[in-house]
Amino acid sequence: MIAKKNYAEKALMKKTLAMHEESSTRRKVDDEVQDGAIPAYLMDRENTTRAKVLSNTIKQKRKEKAGKWEVPIPKVRPVAEDEMFKVIRSGKRKTKQWKRMVTKCTFVGPGFTRKPPKYERFIRPSGLRFTKAHVTHPELKCTFNLDIIGVKKNPNGPMYTSLGVMTKGTIIEVNVSELGLVTPAGKVVWGKYAQVTNNPENDGCINAVLLV
Repeated sequence: MIAKKNYAEKALMKKTLAMHEESSTRRKVDDEVQDGAIPAYLMDRENTTRAKVLSNTIKQKRKEKAGKWEVPIPKVRPVAEDEMFKVIRSGKRKTKQWKRMVTKCTFVGPGFTRKPPKYERFIRPSGLRFTKAHVTHPELKCTFNLDIIGVKKNPNGPMYTSLGVMTKGTIIEVNVSELGLVTPAGKVVWGKYAQVTNNPENDGCINAVLLV
């Protein structure tokens, strides 16, 4: 026990002596620090706001790529083919039944011309073709009459998307250049997606909500 006590005292004394003795080990002398210098770990502090904008933009782009938007109408009533198309009997004795007339509103591009009747499978009546839509901006609480650029996705299937059929819940692309929307980079937004919120074939107009 005495030996243990002596050993502890000796160790304590050696420690205090070592602390008081000036260390002879070589140390690199710190460079002269200028006034207002920031340590490396604080360097990016003032860039955080811009970084946040960038990360939000990237997230938005990822969402758009995945085709997932916060849509106003998430669930849409499926439209049966009999309701979407009307069978047109053609041929000399009206026996051929391969033609279909689209009974819903459609969008065709500006340079659209019909095929000759012999080769036309789907007839899109000119009275049900639309080029403009009443688009509501949810944040501005304003409605604008905008040109339709194209049909992005019809929830009933890819065939209706390619035909340009617009039913309730369809995602359309509209020309928002006159709204003056700007990206974080400062570029003017030209086309934006909107979702159709009414049944256009019943109302005679297309009402949509902008997907912001």
